[in-house]
Amino acid sequence: MLFSSSVFLFVFLPLVLAGYYLLCPLLGRWRRMAQNLFLLCASLFFYAWGEPWFVIAMLASIGANYLFGLWVGVRKKAGRSVRLPVVLSVASNLGLLFVFKYLTFTLTQLGHLGLSLTIPVIELPIGISFFTFQAMSYVLDVARDHAPVQPSPFKLGLYISFFPQLIAGPIVKYETIAGEIDGRVETWADFSSGVGRFLVGLAKKVLLSNQLAAVADAAFDKGPDSMLFAWVGSICYLLQLYFDFGGYSDMAIGLGRMFGFHFLENFRYPFCAHSVSEYWRRWHISMTTWFRDYVYIPLGGNRHGAKKTLRNTFVVWLFTGIWHGANWTFLVWGLMNFGFMLWEKQWGHPEKWKPFWSWLYTFTAAVLVFTVFRADSLTAAGSYFQVLFHLGDVPLWSDNVALYLREYGLFILMAALASAPTATAVRSWLEQKAVRPVQWGWSAAGVAALLVCFGAAVCFIIKGTYNPFIYFNF
Repeated sequence: MLFSSSVFLFVFLPLVLAGYYLLCPLLGRWRRMAQNLFLLCASLFFYAWGEPWFVIAMLASIGANYLFGLWVGVRKKAGRSVRLPVVLSVASNLGLLFVFKYLTFTLTQLGHLGLSLTIPVIELPIGISFFTFQAMSYVLDVARDHAPVQPSPFKLGLYISFFPQLIAGPIVKYETIAGEIDGRVETWADFSSGVGRFLVGLAKKVLLSNQLAAVADAAFDKGPDSMLFAWVGSICYLLQLYFDFGGYSDMAIGLGRMFGFHFLENFRYPFCAHSVSEYWRRWHISMTTWFRDYVYIPLGGNRHGAKKTLRNTFVVWLFTGIWHGANWTFLVWGLMNFGFMLWEKQWGHPEKWKPFWSWLYTFTAAVLVFTVFRADSLTAAGSYFQVLFHLGDVPLWSDNVALYLREYGLFILMAALASAPTATAVRSWLEQKAVRPVQWGWSAAGVAALLVCFGAAVCFIIKGTYNPFIYFNF
């Protein structure tokens, strides 16, 4: 079920809100237990909407990690090492991920080496990378004394399966919301801000990302017919991905607030970064912090000299590439990010450059690495790069450039403005300089803009076709 679908907007979400705020409170002192159980059932239904069998894999993950968490708690209480249950937990979670996500790819690659193997066809459960990492987070946080053992399998199930962030994140660490499973406080301020945040995310997905996809798909699926069209296609894909994934994160954060949960930010204007290292402190923050806390720091971080720091950074980006999917393009994408960071740290130092040049370098680097990310194969990526850098008999300009810029130029301009803190800067200026009536007018204009965007998004949804979020694939 898509957040940007009429079924979710006008049936599922209203019914869940009504049940949560109107029916569950009727149980008095059992209200919180009823609300948690209601949200768990709603989340499982949400996940089962497209393919019911995938729920079995998620329930197996919940059950296994619940038992591993209890095992860790028992050993900690007895003063014994928790290494064994932690290792088995990580192995079982990664094993589940490997079977569904990487087994077919691995056997295919072995087949290319001459081995005669039967290649099974395994459907990928939507969002398996996200809920698997959340499940591991629970056991690891308990082992590190960052959160208590959860005695209820239903409450742990709610954490892992909670529908706002179940499919495409943000990846919520257990320690972040452990206290809110029972102790959250719903307020009108949170609910209203959550609604606004959800509408912003919906507009990003439907009004911007889906429109930019037309340009990106034309360039990547059909092949760019000129150097300039290749650059336009790559830039549009990067913007499409940002507003698609960033829009989903906004909607997830907004939905969480409607129910009293507070998820951490997942994007912080990454296109304002002035180095690739800074870019990754702003883009998909929940993933980068997960790898930092559970891989980079346990390996030693930067505490044991330059060589081990380099090794640990390499391992993180190797795993990051693999996490995104079973394709050589994702592995190369991760290693390209590592290469840029290594160059910056050892020789580049873009933070010392003039701001415009450091920004241009960072944005160009992002365009290049995500061109590989979008490509179907390394061969396709190589062909695309040939056009991108005007290698061979490739024209600089083509009629497609004029056609797509004329049709989608306004959306590209709107995306460029929305990818920077434009509205935040205006609001800050008004708060400092403007008189109160002007501030009220700005607030009213913001509400009106949200309503207009919602109306426009609904129109696109009604007449549009099925257009899932990109990160459903991961």
